[in-house]
Amino acid sequence: MRIREEALPFAVPLLVLAAALVALGQVWPALPPAALGLFVCAFFRDPERVSTVDPRALLCPADGRVCQVAREGGRTKISVFMSLFDVHVNRSPEACTVSEMTYNRGRFLAAWSDKASLDNEQLRYRLATPRGELELVQIAGLVARRIVPFVAVGAVLGRGERFGLIRFGSRVDLYAPEGVEVLVRVGQRVRAGATPLALWGAP
Repeated sequence: MRIREEALPFAVPLLVLAAALVALGQVWPALPPAALGLFVCAFFRDPERVSTVDPRALLCPADGRVCQVAREGGRTKISVFMSLFDVHVNRSPEACTVSEMTYNRGRFLAAWSDKASLDNEQLRYRLATPRGELELVQIAGLVARRIVPFVAVGAVLGRGERFGLIRFGSRVDLYAPEGVEVLVRVGQRVRAGATPLALWGAP
């Protein structure tokens, strides 16, 4: 299992401290930092994903649980909440070009809250695809304090390609044209780059 390099500033000091305590014969005191360091490594895990679903499907951008499906502003909105125990690497739902990125500094409400979409720190991506425009929003949550993009404006992404992550609990909203057929329900577990969220309409 690959671990993202973003884990190093958090995990290395904890694991070094644990190793130092063990070297000093302090085995029990070494357990908490060792366990926390391993948890951080698990949080930044980055598994490979291969999708074999219908090519008309919009893939899920995040691991977690669907917390909202709604019609909003003439578009279909599907929101996925990521807990501390989910993979936090986010993936593109479709082959696309990143046409715009907008960062908004905000609050840190619980990410499953409806107000999080409006008030929380977030990074919005406009994605141009042959079938229409998509919008993705990475939203920082109650614990999350850093959105980390892997791409810049003009980047060309493949279907299911990694585009960023959010540290320590968060949410991702996908906005698609209103005509798509939603395939998921609130409460459903989903996986980034693997679970189909919706189907595009006729070409």
